[in-house]
Amino acid sequence: MTRWVGLVAAFLAVPFLNGGEFQRTLRAYAGRTPVLDGKIAAGEWDDATTFSGVKDWIPQFSPTTDSNDLALKGWVKHDGKRLYFAFEITDDVLYGIDTPRWLPDENPKAHELTRQGFPWFGDEMELLIDAANRWKGDEQAAGDGTSWQMVCNLTKSRLGGVGKAAGEKSCLLEGEPRRLESAWNNYQRWIETRAMEAVARKKPAGKGYIIEWGVSFAPCLEVEPGKFYSTALGDRPMGLNIALGDIDEKERGTGNFGHFHHEDWFAGAKNVRTQLRHWGTLWIMTGRR
Repeated sequence: MTRWVGLVAAFLAVPFLNGGEFQRTLRAYAGRTPVLDGKIAAGEWDDATTFSGVKDWIPQFSPTTDSNDLALKGWVKHDGKRLYFAFEITDDVLYGIDTPRWLPDENPKAHELTRQGFPWFGDEMELLIDAANRWKGDEQAAGDGTSWQMVCNLTKSRLGGVGKAAGEKSCLLEGEPRRLESAWNNYQRWIETRAMEAVARKKPAGKGYIIEWGVSFAPCLEVEPGKFYSTALGDRPMGLNIALGDIDEKERGTGNFGHFHHEDWFAGAKNVRTQLRHWGTLWIMTGRR
């Protein structure tokens, strides 16, 4: 009996090998530091892991069936101090650029840069990381370095304001849980101090836009209380989810919350995609690809 108790205790002490229960994984290897300018320069992301979507991702609203309507190519890597993502998005209609800036029926304050606004209303990407790789039940992001959900919006941001070219200055907005004051303050501090940086830029030719996004290990990836990820900790799994949101003309989202056209997720399931347990996994690897 003592032997079995010891084995169970040892098993429980081992961290999760995956960052979430959804069986989709990305690996971020060490690579060169990119320039965060919303442009994919030649060779800049050649040392990164690539991935794509979104027809095989999880739809929250109307399923995406046409890659000309909505699609993405993504890259992920790190430079030993920061984690980096890039997204090249195909989108046939850009909200607030090809359309007027109409508002959802659910919130006439959707574009206010306050806790009453909808940061994710517009053409946008969301990045969600559970750096501590822990959950107890159905909880969502804590809104601090252990787990968070941040938003990059093409036409509005904390530093760029609201308008067609807002994302070229910074596309970041405070994400969820934005109604929690501590989360709001953490996120705003990360943006203002550039602990997290992102730029979104409309493609010069063709439909869509590009996002480049950098996440500092400290203070944004807190693996244990007061301890942030470093390569000295070795290869490490974290929870990961990514969302691509698409707003077109209002009528194209009829029947969906906020008249969203699409919102597709890397991991999870409809209505539970923001719960930590339903995320996929990001392995931060110390070696090169």
